Amino acid sequence: MEEEEPLLHGGEVAAREVFVDELKKVSYIAAPMVVVTVSQILPRVVSMMMVGHLGELALSGVAVATSLANVTGLSPLCGMASALETICGQAFGAQQYEKLGLYSNASIVCLLLVCLPLSLLWIFMEKLLIFIGQDPSISHEAGHYAIWLIPALFGYAILQALIRYLQTQSLIVPMVWSSIAALFFHIPVCWALVFKANVGTAGAALSIGLCYWFNVILLLLYVNYSSTCKRTRAPFDKNILSGMREFSSFAVPSAVMVCLEWWSFEIMVLLSGLLPNPQLETSVLSLCLMIASLHYFIPYSVGAAASTRVSNELGAGRPERARASVYAAGFLSIAEAIVACTFLLSLSNIVGYAFSNEKEVVDYLRELIPFICLLLAMDCIQAVLSGVARGCGWQHLGAYVNLGAYYLVGLPAAVTLGFVFHWRGKGLWLGLNMGSIVQSTLLCLVTCSTNWRDRHQWLDNEFSRAQ
Repeated sequence: MEEEEPLLHGGEVAAREVFVDELKKVSYIAAPMVVVTVSQILPRVVSMMMVGHLGELALSGVAVATSLANVTGLSPLCGMASALETICGQAFGAQQYEKLGLYSNASIVCLLLVCLPLSLLWIFMEKLLIFIGQDPSISHEAGHYAIWLIPALFGYAILQALIRYLQTQSLIVPMVWSSIAALFFHIPVCWALVFKANVGTAGAALSIGLCYWFNVILLLLYVNYSSTCKRTRAPFDKNILSGMREFSSFAVPSAVMVCLEWWSFEIMVLLSGLLPNPQLETSVLSLCLMIASLHYFIPYSVGAAASTRVSNELGAGRPERARASVYAAGFLSIAEAIVACTFLLSLSNIVGYAFSNEKEVVDYLRELIPFICLLLAMDCIQAVLSGVARGCGWQHLGAYVNLGAYYLVGLPAAVTLGFVFHWRGKGLWLGLNMGSIVQSTLLCLVTCSTNWRDRHQWLDNEFSRAQ
């Protein structure tokens, strides 16, 4: 273990120097990660934008399919893959480089196995939506879209593992170029399939899958042939079974933590289909969620940087440095929140036209912009602190926080405001905002009460026992 630096317990000058140094390191990871994460969600945004110009029914069907696909596929995979931020980040900090490849290979196998039952569920999405009371015409469109989205599920699984493998080594630039290349590949392909080949919503879904697989191929080429990954590459051998066991022990609570939050917002979209005028409510709330999700990946990138720095420093035996990384990431995130909310409020009159030509949709979306800004501000807090949770390995606490915030506060408030007080979509969205406020508050309390030296010792004992 390296000698502990006199960081935040030292003089004011030393503390300031450490904070500035960590601010630079967090920014070095976060800035390109913003490009990576936004470039990877934009294919879904672009597809929805193009489908929106096919008509309100097509947009509603794709919106509902996307919501259910997120609930039953993308969120579990993303959550499970985030376990690598703990185990790979710790291994890299401790200079156990061979374990990074082992854990990453194990995660790919686990995630692909999980994709099999998930894809079967997507095949029957139309029947499932009708069973839970959704409009039959919207359900048919959603089911058709989901079937063509299945290839994207398997590509997404591998992509998430590769991203964490590179992220925990701070190898962000290759992901930037591959994500940008995949996005520029997706845009013309989606346009050609939707409008020129007249494939419609199926073309929009298929183009997302092609985009993900194109990104996967580029990253696999880099991992296999780049000298920067030489020391962390590992073969597929019998050791992968032990790696799968260790990965699973962190993947399950990681998935629960991510899914509990992600599902609450998707449940809100599904509930909007039970309101009067379901096509309008579903379309607008889906667009609100799309805007919030598009922004979320900016503070999420800062949280990813915090996760990387915290896990690396804890693995290297420098818990005080890990705490300084939390402060630096929080500073960046708050600054971004101010900029994002100001920007969105200034565009409130025109942002709806990017998604739809329907005046009713545009006007409704404009009314919800202030509530979206409230969620953006809360996201900037909780996304960073969730990244800290992944970095230091207390995903189980994050799961309890999300359970209480969204399922004991957020969703009950949303149902009450939306259906009992007849605030419709506004009530649903405001209720989820309440859950986000509670979540951010609880995560702040957990982070502030964390003893970083004890956390390092606990993680060190966990990995020693696993070995």
